[in-house]
Amino acid sequence: MGQTIAWIRRFSWRDALVSALPVALLLAAAVWAALHFIDPAPRMNVVIATGSEDSAYLEFAKSYAKLLAEDGVTLDVQTTGGSMDNIKRLRDPEDSARVAFLQDGLSDTEESRASDSDVDLVSLGAVSYDPIWIFYRSKTVQTRLSALLGKRIGVGNKGTGTQVLALRLLKAHGIDESNSRLVYTDRAQARQQLQDGTLDAAFFIGAPESPLVRALVAYPGIRVMNLDQAEAIARQFPYLHPLVLPHGAMDLAGNVPVRDLHLLATTTTVVVTRNLHPAIVALLMKALQTTHANAALLNAPHTFPAAKDSDFPLSKDAEHFYQSGPPFLQRYLPFWLATLVDRAALAIIPLLAIMVPVFRAAPALYGWRIRRRIYRWYGELKYLEIQAQSQQPDASREDLQKQLDSIESKVTNAVIPLAFSEHAYVLKEHIDLVRRKFRS
Repeated sequence: MGQTIAWIRRFSWRDALVSALPVALLLAAAVWAALHFIDPAPRMNVVIATGSEDSAYLEFAKSYAKLLAEDGVTLDVQTTGGSMDNIKRLRDPEDSARVAFLQDGLSDTEESRASDSDVDLVSLGAVSYDPIWIFYRSKTVQTRLSALLGKRIGVGNKGTGTQVLALRLLKAHGIDESNSRLVYTDRAQARQQLQDGTLDAAFFIGAPESPLVRALVAYPGIRVMNLDQAEAIARQFPYLHPLVLPHGAMDLAGNVPVRDLHLLATTTTVVVTRNLHPAIVALLMKALQTTHANAALLNAPHTFPAAKDSDFPLSKDAEHFYQSGPPFLQRYLPFWLATLVDRAALAIIPLLAIMVPVFRAAPALYGWRIRRRIYRWYGELKYLEIQAQSQQPDASREDLQKQLDSIESKVTNAVIPLAFSEHAYVLKEHIDLVRRKFRS
């Protein structure tokens, strides 16, 4: 009796391991695929292309870098020649830059058009107004760009956003290289040439807080063009905004400027490559919100960042941020932990889809192996029964009896799980049935 109970309760570890092996291999492959292809870990070092060293872009980027460093992400700030240079860098798959500042209104330039590369760019939104300052030397006040006809005009370096916008505005007023002298030079040289009289006028793009702008506003003999056609010009160039800088806004004590200034401004947009990890995009959006939410001389509080005025489609992650704020996990967990949990969740969903049928298949595979062994003994038993029914000599019958005893011994000593004991008992009954046939 004790031997029978032990026989019933035995568990086939060998069958279990063999059955579990393909399941384990499949799950391991699924986990590896999930971690490597479904949602790879974000890079903790990101390069941002800014602009010249005296631009507001550089200060913006430094603020972002400080905020991202709090979450363990390094933002490598690199100065460039400006917006057109930034577009080229983002569109170059070999370049390390993944984030950059761009001016609106440059989408139809040759540099900004999609190249042969497969790099896609998306916007995180506008972050500030970029006024276009037109400084000129004159004893009389000028309010229209047409007054620059025939003058020596600094239009910025070739390939810069300043140059592109300056040439467009001048062309709209009938001014080009055939009737005026257009000088292509950088900001520092244009400032110097304007101050020493080598230039009659020059275009600059920058915030009112810019040291260069403040220096030229205060320089004797140099004026800022107060555009009385700003509204009309903005109608022709939709990416430009007519703005008013109130008198005294730059210096209350000195009343600088001395009168309200009507200016035109483009907007600065933060653009990223489409493959930038969503977790990094969320961190950048938080940095943009912290850096630009305050009021400035040309905008009210919470004007920026804003999902507007972009030459590029808005990032889906940025759109979600504008609608719902930071991702749920990043609101309550450290960045590294939120990223880990988020990746795990993304991996678990497809894994569950695989694991449910796999775990259902494992017991079936185990049961198939046990039944296969029993069916094999049935095959041997059937063979002996056929041999017994044929007219065999007595010696041959004795040999068949030994084979029958061998089958019974195998069944008795086999490791049969309790759930399959019924099959074993039925097989033993059939063995007895065949034995009785041998004796008859």
